[in-house]
Amino acid sequence: MQNKIDHFAIGANDLTQGVDYLKEQLGVTLSLGSKHDLMSTHNRVMQSGNESFLELIAIDPDAPDPGRTRWFTLDDPKTQAKLVTRPRALCWVVNTDDLDTLVANSPIDLGEIVTFTRGDRSWRLTVPKNGDLLENALLPAFIEWSPGPHPSTAQQDLGVQLASVNLSHPEPAKLQSMLEALQVAHLASVSEGASALSFSLNTPQGLVVVD
Repeated sequence: MQNKIDHFAIGANDLTQGVDYLKEQLGVTLSLGSKHDLMSTHNRVMQSGNESFLELIAIDPDAPDPGRTRWFTLDDPKTQAKLVTRPRALCWVVNTDDLDTLVANSPIDLGEIVTFTRGDRSWRLTVPKNGDLLENALLPAFIEWSPGPHPSTAQQDLGVQLASVNLSHPEPAKLQSMLEALQVAHLASVSEGASALSFSLNTPQGLVVVD
């Protein structure tokens, strides 16, 4: 089974706020993205190296109620209160070539597998039904794309690359064990501390950490 970083999500109260924040922090302006009709969210994206991408995501104010809990805790009042202040690291997503086997063998409930489509592309993603993030976002969601080029190949390369996914946990050995069980321990660094997720990025302005 091949598992690698697919993309990482930064949440914003609205996309304009997020674009402005990332322009200040990273020195780049994200290009237009797309809408997720099933979740009533929309995004902006850019390449982040090695067939991965950065996703800036927010609730789409023009979309109808999705009739379900949105992903990445975007409906959670605590998340919404944080995002009003500034954009935040929300989630990391791992690309796998055998999602069914991974979910079936996981010792952790990864949620349901939801199929998404846009144009001629489709993908399947693990989504907890309650919209929560696993282990306070320290464990990733998993994605499997339909055959074809990775979507990042069609995105702008603005000179930003993901250097590392950083995970802090009060019991780092426990978290490390969970990562190993999911076969993703090689994709993130773990340290001791309060539960926290951040992304280290090599940017035109140097190394930047978004938390």
